Amino acid sequence: MHVGNAFSALQCQQWADTHQAQLLLRIEDIDFTRCKASYAQAIIDDLRWLGIHFEPHIRYQSQHLETYQIALSQWQEQGLIYPCFCTRKDIQQSQHHKTHHIVNRALSDTYPGTCRDIAASQRKRLMQEKPFAWRLDIQQAQQHLPTELFWMDECSRRHMVDIPSLGDFIIARKDIGISYHLAVVIDDALQSITHVIRGQDLFSSTAIHRLLQALLNLPSPIYQHHALIQDINGKRLAKRNQSTTLRSLRKAGLSPNHLQHFLQQEPYIWPFEHHAQAAKIAEQLGSYA
Repeated sequence: MHVGNAFSALQCQQWADTHQAQLLLRIEDIDFTRCKASYAQAIIDDLRWLGIHFEPHIRYQSQHLETYQIALSQWQEQGLIYPCFCTRKDIQQSQHHKTHHIVNRALSDTYPGTCRDIAASQRKRLMQEKPFAWRLDIQQAQQHLPTELFWMDECSRRHMVDIPSLGDFIIARKDIGISYHLAVVIDDALQSITHVIRGQDLFSSTAIHRLLQALLNLPSPIYQHHALIQDINGKRLAKRNQSTTLRSLRKAGLSPNHLQHFLQQEPYIWPFEHHAQAAKIAEQLGSYA
């Protein structure tokens, strides 16, 4: 875990404490190409060190793959999903061509539907020859959805879902056979989640989640999207940017109370370079406390 993860975890903890709610931990480890048991344990260790108090039962998505497959099979029988054989390069080339012939540039980001109308015989043959992902046929899905679809936020505001603008998004990835979107909406229902507290970077995913909830006849939680802590260049902290890890700060002897205190103070900025030594960061954070 990096400091950005810690910031989000503290936002959840603070909300749960304020509302006397149970805070649940879910290990989203469906990507077996990258996930390891040791990584999951490291997350748990980091959260406990930080002082996050979650309920003792932890849900591991990798133990419930059959549950997610039931929904996929149901949609397949209803004709709501179709196999997509396009590579990322194929889609990029199609979108590049499309932007020269479209007035609304925003629509160029949606999947062009290349594989939607492939004949059944050809589709069956391709499924035996090529890797494929499953995409939701948004036009077919719309027939099973209410005229007005919305989700609620913490301030009791309705956020309308513009269904056509979502396009035929991926519902099951080629490499792991499932998608984050499908797994989390099923888990939210099975775990009786009432509130989802997460970062602003996932705001656009909420419309997708609300649509899937409606298709599966699942309840919809209330959502709150908190601001993100940023680095000194105004970018959000992320693993790909080699943001400071909690493990390095722990090894440097930083008190979790000092880190908590700093991350709960506005403005939410992490004022250290990505390559800064953990020992120096720990020393400075101690002086802030």
